[in-house]
Amino acid sequence: MATNPVHSPSAGRRPVSWGTPLTYALALAVAAVSIAPILYVIVGGFRTTPQIVADPGGLPDPWVFDNYTRVLTQSKFWQQAFNSGVIALGTTLGVVVLGMAAAFVLARYTFRGREGLYTFFTLGLLFPAGAAILPLYLMLRDLDLINSYYAVILPQVAFQLPLTIVILRPFLSAIPRELEDAAAIDGAGRLGFLWRIALPLSRPALVTVGVLAFVASWNSFLLPLLVLGDVDLHTLPLGVQNFSSQFSTDTAGVLAFTSLAMLPALFFFTLAEKQIVGGLQGAVKG
Repeated sequence: MATNPVHSPSAGRRPVSWGTPLTYALALAVAAVSIAPILYVIVGGFRTTPQIVADPGGLPDPWVFDNYTRVLTQSKFWQQAFNSGVIALGTTLGVVVLGMAAAFVLARYTFRGREGLYTFFTLGLLFPAGAAILPLYLMLRDLDLINSYYAVILPQVAFQLPLTIVILRPFLSAIPRELEDAAAIDGAGRLGFLWRIALPLSRPALVTVGVLAFVASWNSFLLPLLVLGDVDLHTLPLGVQNFSSQFSTDTAGVLAFTSLAMLPALFFFTLAEKQIVGGLQGAVKG
């Protein structure tokens, strides 16, 4: 006599996994910690200083636009923004071009000492830039580069190259040899393969290193502070310091200046977010 199997209420149910909810909770917590200060600075620029003193965590009531208008109508702000843009773009261009060239050689060429040279670049990630400030200043002074864009661009390119090569090399190494052989059959040399095939395939990594170099250069403070004594060459981070020192009691104005100084880098980073994630994932997989 056949008997029907007894099904327990829990049969067929998947075990409850708390890993995903915990991951989302941690991600939301990290996002809140990262975004909250930015929002506070931006919203604080729409308040008056008495409002901030009376209620530091409150919302604007009413919304005040005079702080942003006052900053945007200052000629110094636009001069400092221009200086930051020139230095950041020059740094980004140097990092991408030199980093791509070095990573391509380390990835596609076989020669004695290649891995040792790559290890040498990798060790550059462990070298703190602050430790080289004094000898770097002396070298730039001897080269008569103080108070020039080059005094900031060249060192920033050098300090960004290790990370750039570490990100780009796995992308270039992952390109199949068959593509290079096919390009050689079509008459393309090493440079032709780099220009026609390697560069397009490495676009996510190039965007990643470019954005990281741009943002790091835009937010740089210590190096410009030491080598740019000319006020007309000051960048926006130095402008924030000068503005906060000159108008130390105008908290709302300082917040407005700070938010305007960081918005271009924040916008640039957000615009290329997907490319950055893809570039870092490719570097890890490689």
